[in-house]
Amino acid sequence: MLALLRLLLIGRAALVAENLFLRKQLALFQERKARPRKAAASTRLSMIALARFFDWREALVIVKPETFIGWHRTAFRAFWRWKSRKPGRPPLPKDLRELVREMAAANPAWGEERIADELSLKLGIRVSPRTVGKYLDKLRPRGRRASNQRWATFVRNHAKGIVACDFMVSVTASMRVLYVFVAMEIGSRRILHTNVTAHPTAEWTLQQFRECFAYDHPYLYLIHDRDSIFSASLDSDLKGFGLRVLKTPVRAPKANAYCERLIGTIRRECLDFLIPLNERHLRRIVGEFVIHYNRGRPHSALGPGIPEPPQAKVPAGPHRHELLAGCRVESTPVLGGLHHEYRLEKEAA
Repeated sequence: MLALLRLLLIGRAALVAENLFLRKQLALFQERKARPRKAAASTRLSMIALARFFDWREALVIVKPETFIGWHRTAFRAFWRWKSRKPGRPPLPKDLRELVREMAAANPAWGEERIADELSLKLGIRVSPRTVGKYLDKLRPRGRRASNQRWATFVRNHAKGIVACDFMVSVTASMRVLYVFVAMEIGSRRILHTNVTAHPTAEWTLQQFRECFAYDHPYLYLIHDRDSIFSASLDSDLKGFGLRVLKTPVRAPKANAYCERLIGTIRRECLDFLIPLNERHLRRIVGEFVIHYNRGRPHSALGPGIPEPPQAKVPAGPHRHELLAGCRVESTPVLGGLHHEYRLEKEAA
């Protein structure tokens, strides 16, 4: 733009001299037979715009006429595609957009599905995850399902009667390695039991199962990997609980995909943001996250739903993008504000 203003202000003699000077440089460029590089989009657009003010056919030196015509046709098609585009869905109301951004800012580990589920289950606002995604700066890549269809089918058909368990590692501020035991019910995604130890043994693990399973528990199967902690004697003792042990194949973490996913969730949404001071501190952190996971965290695989849903259902508003009249949004921090649980509260009269 500054170069164009300069051309309009300088005298005709200076303009002719500069034009000849530039042409001499182009002639020298052609004599050396230097290979021209591909023109940038901004260069193409500026040349197309300038060509409207003079006979460009005589001014082409490096660019071939058919190339320049192709640029013009491409720009013409792009212009009409932009002008003929169909209008999309209307944007969300301003207060809802601000609420979505507030949730995303306050909960960095949440993706579009999690925020959409939170709005639907807790606040009665029905927004698709794709719509939520438009207002987020960064979205998480979507994962893939387990490729072993036969095993996945078995797990789905018996999910309510299957418990999966595993260990995960956490390091304290003093570089001490601790082990977190996790057991979950696959059907409801509910975490049944967790505990922390620095020395996991078969005897300690058996005690965790005693605390996990009541005398009249409804479960039929227990999935665990081939870690040496799950010894043959431990599996034999588990039969006394009325459980059939299903050991995963060697180097097949997808066979215990639900528990692996749970451990990944605990890491991504909890332990990756905190440094436990000691064993007691880690036990408290995990315990608080388990309560949030079971009673306040929406799960897309459940419909969306919550493993231990509240008794009262959230009433829907008059419009899918509006709150119920006379209600306001309240939030409760979890783990010092690492996450938040949202709910509707009636406004004071």
